[in-house]
Amino acid sequence: MAAVAQAPQSLNFELPEDLKLLKSTIREFVEKELWPAAAQVEDSDEIPAAILDKMSEMGLFGLPFAEEYGGAGMGELGYCVALEELGRASAAFSNLLGAHCSIGAMALHLDGSKELKDRFMPQLCAGDKLACFALSEPNAGSDAANIQTAARRDGDLFVLNGVKHYITSGDIADFASVFAVTDRSLGARGGITAFWVDLNAPGITRGPNDKKMGLSGSHTCELIFQDAQVPADRVIGKIGAGFLTAMKTLDMGRLSLGAGCVGTSQLMLEKAIAHAKDRVQFGKPIARQQAVQFMLADMATEIYAARNMVYNGAWKADRAERFTIEAAMVKRYCSDMAIRVVDRALQIHGGMGFMKETGIERVYRDARILAIYEGTNEIQRMIIAEELLK
Repeated sequence: MAAVAQAPQSLNFELPEDLKLLKSTIREFVEKELWPAAAQVEDSDEIPAAILDKMSEMGLFGLPFAEEYGGAGMGELGYCVALEELGRASAAFSNLLGAHCSIGAMALHLDGSKELKDRFMPQLCAGDKLACFALSEPNAGSDAANIQTAARRDGDLFVLNGVKHYITSGDIADFASVFAVTDRSLGARGGITAFWVDLNAPGITRGPNDKKMGLSGSHTCELIFQDAQVPADRVIGKIGAGFLTAMKTLDMGRLSLGAGCVGTSQLMLEKAIAHAKDRVQFGKPIARQQAVQFMLADMATEIYAARNMVYNGAWKADRAERFTIEAAMVKRYCSDMAIRVVDRALQIHGGMGFMKETGIERVYRDARILAIYEGTNEIQRMIIAEELLK
């Protein structure tokens, strides 16, 4: 008989020990501190200050960033592991962290000068200052290249005028990565520049918080720039290269968003299983009904696929490989998956799932935005197709 070939040793699907420890630490924090606070966050539309302090103490605001800036140095995979666990809590917490780490401070971390990063990243990693990401505008959502906010050079300053909207954490953030047109004739190909902007500077107004269907405790608002002066040394990257910075940043954000979707879905599966075992109808637990079993099987299968997609995409990001198509696939699949899983979990719970005390109706409302923000899923399909057809 021919010798049996040895299995290749290059693939390893086991998380390293430091990430296993991170995962268990975040899980404990979620179960003890965050999930019990969900009802309070829902009712008050605010995250308790004491919890924000604990998040800072745990180093959550610096998880993906380099240790030289006071970050945890966990990279994108470690950050996604953490966001997966935070996905088990109220979306307010993962949204706050996502706006700060995934995209707000991430733009600075990816393309900011050494001087800018040395000055601001330590404050951001410590959670002493919060960041947000200001790209979307009233007439430039999916069509991000069509932004109208303009930045005019005036000596050692740029003067910004325009409106950004639906900016997550815009009401509380200290700084924002802001994208503005510096040469309208060039458009996205050399005519958009990224700026690191102090949101408490003159000429910047924060609009009222938007009233939303879900996401209580996570606020969005307009940022209005009226002759706001930004020092020229606050340009992130190169003048004219801002659209590239925005797209690179969103690639990172889409991975971590997918990770949160996995965590939310895993929790909903666990709740659905527990309820199906406990709920008796027609003389037996509904878990013995094939219709329920098939829903649970589909939920578990889709979560398994999504988790592996997220981890693979994050692994490529940490290896500095190109992962644009993977990021788009992760965002598209994981968000749709989470919406389906939450819907099935509510269905398995029946009328009880529609009641506030289970928490499932809140997750159901919160989940719907997943297919819209950080690039609609229709846009993700366009990105995937474009990458395939290159």
